Amino acid sequence: MAPYLESVKSFVDVPVTDAGVDTVAFLEAAEGVVGLFDILGSAAFTVVQADLRGNIAKVRVRYEATPTQSSTLELLVINEKGEKKRTATEGLMWLLRGLAFTCKALQATQANQTEELAAAFSKSYEQTLKQFHNFVVKGIFSVAMKACPYRADFYAKLASDPAGGPSVTADKLNEELNSWLTALAAIVTRMETFYEQGGHNKGF
Repeated sequence: MAPYLESVKSFVDVPVTDAGVDTVAFLEAAEGVVGLFDILGSAAFTVVQADLRGNIAKVRVRYEATPTQSSTLELLVINEKGEKKRTATEGLMWLLRGLAFTCKALQATQANQTEELAAAFSKSYEQTLKQFHNFVVKGIFSVAMKACPYRADFYAKLASDPAGGPSVTADKLNEELNSWLTALAAIVTRMETFYEQGGHNKGF
């Protein structure tokens, strides 16, 4: 085992070329975001995890059915466009929204070392997911935000090795987390632009 960010695939290591974002590597890195909510440690986040997992699965099913046409996220969406039910396209759209929510919250805590997670996640929710949710889902997320652990406890868990090995230093953790978030934000922004320019988000 190793401290969390060293045990999962970083978005830094997801290949992004002119052809697009590597599908397999992206999905592997996205799984790391799901596990991040285990570290947040509240049962209230199970709905967030379930949503992320479900959308990862929709994209993976499409990739496995048509791997040569789905080697990048962009190709996957383009090649599904003519179909009646664009399950993977919709799943990826919602996955990107969930990743943006997580990314913005953690970037805010990195930028302001005194801000608690509950405040950062609440602000991020306002900026990202809230506009797409109905009354019931908004209530579920509201409960989840309030259940965020203290910032210090979360960062201590993020830095520690579950197997009892040495923890990473605060400086090393900040460096790894900032790199991880910067790479994630770049992919999310790229894909949001792709969806908007291609009209791929229409019909959902």
